[in-house]
Amino acid sequence: MVLLLAACADPAPVDASCRYGLDEDGDGVCDGDTVDWSADATIEPGTERSNIYGLAPDDLAAVRERGMQHAFVWPVDVTGLLIPYRPFEDYMQDPANAGAVALLRDQLGFGTFEEFYSWLGLARYPEPGGFDELPIPEGMAPGDAVGAAVIDTEWGEGLTFSCAACHASTLFGHTVFGMSNRRARANAVFLLAGDLTQTLTADAFQSLTDATAEERALYERTLDNYGAVGAKEPEVLGLDTAVAQIGLSLGRRADDPWATFSEAAEREPAFTDLETFVADSKPAVWWTLRYKTRWLSDGALISGNPMVYNVLANELGRGTDLHALSDWLEQDRKALDELTVAVFATEAPRWTDFFPGTLDEAQAREGQVLYEEHCASCHGTYEKGWDSGAEDPFATTRVTYHAQTPVVDVGTDGQRTEGDFGYTGRLNQLQILLDSGSEFVTEDGYVPPPLDGIWARYPYLHNNSVPTLCELLSPAEERTTVFYQGPADDPVTDFDAACVGYPVGDAIPESWLGDTDARFDAAIPGLRNIGHEEMLRDETGAWVLDPEERARLVMYLKTL
Repeated sequence: MVLLLAACADPAPVDASCRYGLDEDGDGVCDGDTVDWSADATIEPGTERSNIYGLAPDDLAAVRERGMQHAFVWPVDVTGLLIPYRPFEDYMQDPANAGAVALLRDQLGFGTFEEFYSWLGLARYPEPGGFDELPIPEGMAPGDAVGAAVIDTEWGEGLTFSCAACHASTLFGHTVFGMSNRRARANAVFLLAGDLTQTLTADAFQSLTDATAEERALYERTLDNYGAVGAKEPEVLGLDTAVAQIGLSLGRRADDPWATFSEAAEREPAFTDLETFVADSKPAVWWTLRYKTRWLSDGALISGNPMVYNVLANELGRGTDLHALSDWLEQDRKALDELTVAVFATEAPRWTDFFPGTLDEAQAREGQVLYEEHCASCHGTYEKGWDSGAEDPFATTRVTYHAQTPVVDVGTDGQRTEGDFGYTGRLNQLQILLDSGSEFVTEDGYVPPPLDGIWARYPYLHNNSVPTLCELLSPAEERTTVFYQGPADDPVTDFDAACVGYPVGDAIPESWLGDTDARFDAAIPGLRNIGHEEMLRDETGAWVLDPEERARLVMYLKTL
C-alpha cells in the first residue's frame, strides 16, 4: 500500500509576527525562535533539550506526532527527483509485461515497488499496541514500508523517500524510530536513477508505460534535475555517502549563493576527488541530538537548526532548485518546526524491552565505576535508578553531557571529516544557510557521542568499523578486520548479546556469507578500525581492562 497526499498548500498564517511557523501557545512568537541555535549555545549540565521548543506537555505530544508524519512522508513538495508512480506501477502489474519484469527482477533484485522497498532495506510499520508503536500515516497500514510515499503533484503521482528511510530500522522484530538503518540502500536510488535517465528517454518512457502528458512532464522534470545530482555508492551496506553526494552535487552547480543550475558545471564538475575518496559514515541516531549544541559526526555544523541543513543536504542531492527550496522553508516552516520537535523528542530503545530479565545489577554497578574512570570525561555520566532510588534500577534518571559539544581526535579513521574540507567554504556561501544562521567549520576528530541506546547502535565508530562493544574496548590490533553487516532479525543467531553487536568469525550465519554488499573490510582507507584506545591504556601503554572488567563495563553500557 502507498500513501497519497495532496501537494502542500501554503499554511494559513498564525500571526503577523509568526506567519508560517509553529506557534502552539498563540503568543505570536514562533516557537522555534525561542531556541538558541548559535555557536555560543550551552546546555546546563544535567539537562537536555528533548522538548526543544519548550512546549506544554499535551502540545509536545501532538506536535511530535505530526513531526513523525513528516519524517515518514518527505514534506518538501518542491523536491527535485520524483518517480512517476502510476505508469511504472501499471507496467509492472500488467501480465503482458511479466517477462520484462522477470528480467528486471533478475538484474536488479526487484520487479515491483514492494520488492523495491524490501531491496532498499526499508523498515515496516509495526502492529499497534507494542512498545514500538508508531503513528502510521493515513492511507498506510502495519507492514507497509516506512519512508516510502506517493505524493500527488500537479503532474500526477510521484514516489519519493523520506528521512525515515535511513533513520528507522528493524531490530529483532521491532521497528525503532530514529535509529540508523543498517540495511538501507538509499544511495542506490540515485545511482539507479542515473542509469534510468541515461537509457530511458522521455519518448521511450511514454511509449513503454502509456504515461499521460502530465506524467511525461514529471519524468522530464526528473531527467532535467538529475543533471545536478552527483551520486556515489557506499563501500558497504549500512554506510551512507552523504558527504560525497553533497560535494559532488554542489560541484555540478554554479559557484554562487543559490548554487544555480549550470550546464557548464555539469559538463566539468568540481570536487571530483570525492568520486573515489572514501568518506562514508553511518546515518546518525536521532535521540542524542537533545544533548548537543553542534551537529554531524564531526561537529562541523556549529550553528543553526540542524534540520534546515538536513533538508538542504537532501535537496542538493536531489537536484532541487534552491530558490524554490528557500520559499518552501519560509512558507512551510511549520512542517520543519514539527519535524524538528519530533527528531529532538526521539527516545532511545531500552535493552530491557528487548531482552527482559537478562541484566545483572551487581555487574552493571561495577561496570559503572569502570565507565566513570575511563569513559565519562568524553561521553558524559549517566545516573541510574540504583543511584537515585528509582523503582527501576536500570533506568537512566539523569544524563550529564558537555555544556558545549566537543570534538575530539582519538585516532579513528579521519577520512569522513577530511571529505568535507573541500566544499565547506561553498556551503557557508549558500544563501539558505546564511539566512538560517548556519555555519560550517573544518575539524580534526569527531564528536564523542552521548551513549543512550549504545547497545542498539552497533557496529561502532562513525564508519561502522568495529562490530561489537567488546572489540571497541579492545586494542585495535585485536579487532576483527572482516565481518558482515547482516540483518537484525533473530536475536540468537544475528546478535552477540554478550559482546553486543554482530557475530564474528565462525559465529557469522552462513546465509550472510554470500551477501557481498554487507561484507565489511576494515583494511580499506576510510573504513579502518583504528583508534579509541588512549583512554583504555595506562601511562606505560598497557591495556587496563582484563576480560572480566570488560564484561562488567559492557553490562553497564547495556543499561544506557
